[in-house]
Amino acid sequence: MTLGDVARHAGVSLATASRVLNGSARTVTEALSEKVRASAETLGYLTNAPAQALAKASGATVGVLLHDVADPYFGAIARGVWDAASEAGLLSLVASTDADPETELGAIRMLHGQRVRAIVLAGSGYTDPDAVRRIDRALDAYREQGGAVAAITDHGPGYDTVLPANRSGAAGLTGALIALGHRRIAVVTGPERLRVPAERLGGVLDALAAAGLDPAAALVERTEFSHAGGRAAIGRILAAGGPESWPTAVVALSDICAAGVLAELRDRGVAVPGRISVAGFDDIPLAADLAPPLSTVRIPLARLGAEAVRLALAAGEPQPAGGGAGRIAVPLPAEVVLRASTAPPPHD
Repeated sequence: MTLGDVARHAGVSLATASRVLNGSARTVTEALSEKVRASAETLGYLTNAPAQALAKASGATVGVLLHDVADPYFGAIARGVWDAASEAGLLSLVASTDADPETELGAIRMLHGQRVRAIVLAGSGYTDPDAVRRIDRALDAYREQGGAVAAITDHGPGYDTVLPANRSGAAGLTGALIALGHRRIAVVTGPERLRVPAERLGGVLDALAAAGLDPAAALVERTEFSHAGGRAAIGRILAAGGPESWPTAVVALSDICAAGVLAELRDRGVAVPGRISVAGFDDIPLAADLAPPLSTVRIPLARLGAEAVRLALAAGEPQPAGGGAGRIAVPLPAEVVLRASTAPPPHD
């Protein structure tokens, strides 16, 4: 009999059952506590010493899993994690996974073994069902021993989640380019194994359809979300045809990718925004300092990290999520920011 069985029988979250039975200092109402204890007695569940040790551990650490410690997007999120953890008297332990499920799984097990107080999933969720199942099982085992988990972006059901406006932000940015007069818009997006690129690409396609343009005809180039990936992607786009077939605008669905696009266009002597407008996503700190300054979608990156820590450390019974992403879903807004890298398209 597992803690998850008790939680289901009592009709509460796994985290709440753990708080009651594993001795966490985080409070649960007396009514819920009685309900959980009654279910445990009915099912014959026995608490275990390792779970209680983790719940009461004196180690004051929050683990944060991100894809690339060198990426300014993740750096800004990690700053928010650090600030919120520090406010709670905790240290932060950062693990970089290179967006690889096996590496992430190993990091989860390592953090579990280190008895960290909470784990924040700062990178995108994965699309491979087997990888998702294995990671979910590892995190369930950690939570059954008193640990807490929160995610940034949708990692599937069962996680308290901070939800940046990926899809609506991308739709808003694309709509702004269409309003400037662009009709040939190329998209540089991330790998299919990650959920976030799919969300953002969906927003671009939504905006094209809303404007009466054919989403199926959109020029979509996949790459890694990196500076080198952006360079390579725009190179393939330009090589696909002569200048008369080039897009008038490129939406790169991460700023670091967009920076690579700008650098490659500059090296090839292609004027931005005179010949091709370029836009990114995230509004990382360097976006406004690029030449030209980058149009983008502003996501409150540090706040993402801080809110995720607060979710993981929150006391009491979580409330149901409205959107199905987890027990608690905290939506954060996105803002379209137009700068000098975008302008109306050139006249044919």
